[in-house]
Amino acid sequence: MSLLTLQGVSKRFGEIPAVDRVSFSVDRGQVVGFLGPNGAGKSTTMRMITQYYEPDEGEILFDGAPVAADALAAKRRIGYLPENNPLYGDMLVSEYLDFVADLRELAGPARRSALDDAVEATGIEKEYYRPIGELSKGYKQRVGLTQAILHRPDLLVLDEPTEGLDPNQRLEIRHLISHLGKDRTVLLSTHVLPEVAETCSRLLIIHRGRIAADGPVQQLVAQAKGLVQILVELEGAGAAEALGALPGVKRVERTRETQGRAAFALSADSKRDLRPEIFRLAAQKGWTLYELHQEAGSVEDLFRQLTADSGEQEAQS
Repeated sequence: MSLLTLQGVSKRFGEIPAVDRVSFSVDRGQVVGFLGPNGAGKSTTMRMITQYYEPDEGEILFDGAPVAADALAAKRRIGYLPENNPLYGDMLVSEYLDFVADLRELAGPARRSALDDAVEATGIEKEYYRPIGELSKGYKQRVGLTQAILHRPDLLVLDEPTEGLDPNQRLEIRHLISHLGKDRTVLLSTHVLPEVAETCSRLLIIHRGRIAADGPVQQLVAQAKGLVQILVELEGAGAAEALGALPGVKRVERTRETQGRAAFALSADSKRDLRPEIFRLAAQKGWTLYELHQEAGSVEDLFRQLTADSGEQEAQS
C-alpha cells in the first residue's frame, strides 16, 4: 500500500483551474522531485496534501485512509516546509522549536529526544540560542527543516527549500535533504533542476494543473535523449532567429547577454550534428563565435519538452 495517494484531485480559484484531476501515488522511502513552471499547480497540490487547502474534487489518501476522515491524524504524520518558510525573527531558535514542540504535543523524554535528534540532523547546534532574525538565509532554511522533522513525520513535504540560497548554501541543504530522505518519504518541489538528478529517485512533472510525466529520474531523462542541448555564445545580429531556423532545432533560449555577446541554449534533434552548420552560419553572418558546445539530454531538456507552452500559465501556483 502506498503511503500517499491522490485520486482525481482538482482545485479551482474562481474560474481558474489550478489543479486538474491529478492522480499519483508515493511509496514509502521514495524521494520524489515535483517539478513544473510557475503557475503549474505544484504549491497548490502540496497545500492540499498538507491540508492547508481542501480539494474541490477527488480524494487524498494517507496509508490508504482518506485524510478528510481524520485530518488531525494525518497531519501528525506529515512535516511541511512551505516556500516562504514562516519564522518568528524575534524568537531564539530554541524558543521557536519549543513552540513547535508544544504545537506538536510533544512531552516528556520523547520531546527532549525529538528536539535533540532534529537539531543534530539539521546541524544547527551552534545556532540554537541565537535569535532567528540574526541567522543567515541558509540557517533559517535549516531551522525550517528542523521544525518540519521535529515530530518524526513519515512524509516530508518541501516546497522550494533552496529558494534564494547561494550555491554553497544550496549544496548544504541538498546534502541535508538527501540525508533526511534515508529515513522518511520526501516530496520535493524545486526550480533548480540539477537538484532533482542528484537528490531524487523519482520525478513528477506537472504542467497546466495536470501530471505531464511520472517515473524514475533516469528513465524519464532517457526520454529526452532524443534531444541534445547546444550551447552557443557569439557576438552578432539576428542570432536567435537564424539559429531557430536551422533544421532540427526545437527551441532557442537566450541565457545571458553581456557587452554585446549573447549566449543561447538550443534544444535540437540528436540525429543531426548541427555544430558544423552553426560554424558555417557564423562565418556567413559575420558573427564572432566564442563558444560552441553540445551536451546530451538532461532533466532540463525533458522539462523544456513537456512545458514548452508555459508562457500561458494559470495565475495560481
